[in-house]
Amino acid sequence: MPVEIDQPASKMASVMFGRFMLPDTSEHTCQVTDLDMDGAKFLTATVPPAGTIIVAYLEDLGRVELAAGKSFPGGFEVHYAVNGARLERLKQRIHWLQQKASGMPDGRKHARYEPQDKHSQITLPDGRIYPCEVIDISVSGAAIKTEVMPSVGTFVSLGRQRGRVVRYMNEGVGIEFIKQLAANQMPSMSGPIPL
Repeated sequence: MPVEIDQPASKMASVMFGRFMLPDTSEHTCQVTDLDMDGAKFLTATVPPAGTIIVAYLEDLGRVELAAGKSFPGGFEVHYAVNGARLERLKQRIHWLQQKASGMPDGRKHARYEPQDKHSQITLPDGRIYPCEVIDISVSGAAIKTEVMPSVGTFVSLGRQRGRVVRYMNEGVGIEFIKQLAANQMPSMSGPIPL
């Protein structure tokens, strides 16, 4: 499902940190600025030739394949070297980061609680199962930490509860349940989380 953006994507004012690997497998640290839907700027001492394909590991975004663009004093521009569904998922994560940076609310309607047992599993539509950690849960959804990042709109199961991915978060996703949980279905809780 394509990400819908109501207005032209703006560049993020915040700086994120990361590292990138060149084709010779050497790794270099960088600061990332001006992140938007087309690319970003890397501030770093190591500047590869334009067109070089690099793999970067960026906080909040994870692994990203990029192509080096033109250089400038102290760094270089990068553009995304992925397409199709992979590019769409990346743009959805960037859109979520832009919303987070602008202070937009996450849209939750119900009180969230931290479960005492955080271990669960997420099942994708093709049947693949991955372990996950439940960060918080409410009658209408949950926030989970997981290594797999399904596209926004993907229907998944959290344990036995069906839902769909509605947002990206740090190291995970937010899931909205198809049917709200009844009070007796809520797992043992350690207390409400302030909104």
